[in-house]
Amino acid sequence: MSVRSLILSLLAVLWLWPITAYGQSPELMDAHKRARVLYALGRYQEALPLAEKALRLGERKFGPDHPQVIRGLNDLGELYRLQGKYADAEPLHKRALAIYEKALGPEHPYVANSLNNLAVLYQAQGKYAEAESLVKRALVVRETALGTAHPDVAASLNGVGAVYRAQGKYAEAEPLIKRALAIYEKALGPQHPHVATSLNNLALLYYAQGKYAEAEPLVKRALAIYEKAVGPQHPYVATSLNNLALPYYAQGKYAEAEPLHKRALAIFEKALGPHHPSVAHSLNNLARLYQAQGKYADAEPLHKRALAIWESALGPEHPNVAKGLENYASLRRKMGLSAEAARLEAQARAIRAKHAKENPA
Repeated sequence: MSVRSLILSLLAVLWLWPITAYGQSPELMDAHKRARVLYALGRYQEALPLAEKALRLGERKFGPDHPQVIRGLNDLGELYRLQGKYADAEPLHKRALAIYEKALGPEHPYVANSLNNLAVLYQAQGKYAEAESLVKRALVVRETALGTAHPDVAASLNGVGAVYRAQGKYAEAEPLIKRALAIYEKALGPQHPHVATSLNNLALLYYAQGKYAEAEPLVKRALAIYEKAVGPQHPYVATSLNNLALPYYAQGKYAEAEPLHKRALAIFEKALGPHHPSVAHSLNNLARLYQAQGKYADAEPLHKRALAIWESALGPEHPNVAKGLENYASLRRKMGLSAEAARLEAQARAIRAKHAKENPA
């Protein structure tokens, strides 16, 4: 699939209301189109001001609760989520869902799209119970309205599987992700980026269970699909590079893991900016790799930078901050700084305890 074909495919998924809808101004349509092309190319920072402009124009022309503003709400909400701006994304996705439900009824496939967007947002924040409820509802709506073999059903199956994986429910997650993969391959062909998404999800599931030999070929196939479809500098490629490096790290194959993590970090920094949560993930992965090799001086600034990004982007009580604190504590303990390590570990425990109380499984 060419980059042009991929863009057209992604735009077809993103446009949740007819592009030729009555009354759309040329300026509004231009802002929507340019934002979505940049989104499809992974240039999220450049897309953001255009999406903000499109929503402003739509609200000014139609009012804040008109179905014609839903595209702007969804686009901007997704871009905020991808930038780690979860507090900004949530009200937009909730508004879109409310407008759809009122205009189309609760069982319409467009409602499922908004349910899915909101579920992904909650999962990113570790709110698994809320995410699971939404994505299961989206799955039922899509299966009823579209049939069991539709690609949108596969998206919901992936969503439920990802939530189960995040909660350690591996046996429940695997058949859902495999079913999603089979649907995508049959409906879209084996080289479509959505196939790569399912391959990555299945690989991460196997990685979490220590099944490295099963995970590796899946990630390699996903990486090859993404590189061909979107080019070597897209964030999707960086995600696959990170996923490929993880089994190597777990098996002590540090020389194979390091260049993958470094390339992923470079892509994320260029595509998303130096303060994005995905950059922090790559920094954290590279720091752990150096730490495992006893390269503490190399690991420390990476741990500190990752922790600072997560705190700034996600807030001081996000589970990723707890992870960053735990990893940094592990390093400080190995450096003989036990008192500081204990302080960092106590901070992490407090965050996790509060999060568990607010987001029961």
